[in-house]
Amino acid sequence: MAFQSGLWVGCRPSVPPVPKPRANIYVDGFNLYRRALVGTPYKWLDLERLASLLLHKFEIQQIRYFTALIRPAPHDLASMARQRLYLRALRTNPKISIQLGEFRSDVRSMPVHPWQYDEFGRLVTVRVRKTEEKGSDVNLATHLVADALRNSADAYVVISNDSDLVGPIQYLVHEIGVVVGLIMPSATPSKALVKTQPNIIRQIRTGVLAAAQLPSILTDGKGEFRKPEGW
Repeated sequence: MAFQSGLWVGCRPSVPPVPKPRANIYVDGFNLYRRALVGTPYKWLDLERLASLLLHKFEIQQIRYFTALIRPAPHDLASMARQRLYLRALRTNPKISIQLGEFRSDVRSMPVHPWQYDEFGRLVTVRVRKTEEKGSDVNLATHLVADALRNSADAYVVISNDSDLVGPIQYLVHEIGVVVGLIMPSATPSKALVKTQPNIIRQIRTGVLAAAQLPSILTDGKGEFRKPEGW
């Protein structure tokens, strides 16, 4: 490097790195759990790490996690404690916010399969306990559209295989023109969701789940805690 006519020759000005586009992530908690995590040892999932591995060209700006507090079944009374422990783990990440819906468990009379009729021609039914989560799909759709209309990110990525989300995704892609992504937690993606023509499509595979696990021991304002057995 030499000095000539008031200039340093051979010295290149530093160029600041180009920032990555920002992505907001919207996680359908129950859909992710049932489609990708049940029966695996990967339930202690690091959502930010998962999103970063699948969307490496983006900066993960915010993650919204939608779920409901479950009521434990008699055969697995510890399930509620495990779920709350996982929510506690998620709250250690300031990028993650948790929106809670409602978990319902009702006894209902439903027709048997195949159809059967009694001697009076009435449909034979059986009493069953039906558990369902209410509100998460509506909450997810609301936040997804509201964030996109506020232009709060460069891309809006949904983790779900629930076809109930076709409407808001289709609206954002084809009417608003924002960048929408789909991360499918199932080996058989919803055809209806794929038909919305999102800008980004990814699929969660076992290798990514294995690489996106939280530390076994975490610490928050209440102290130290660890992942549940079998997770």
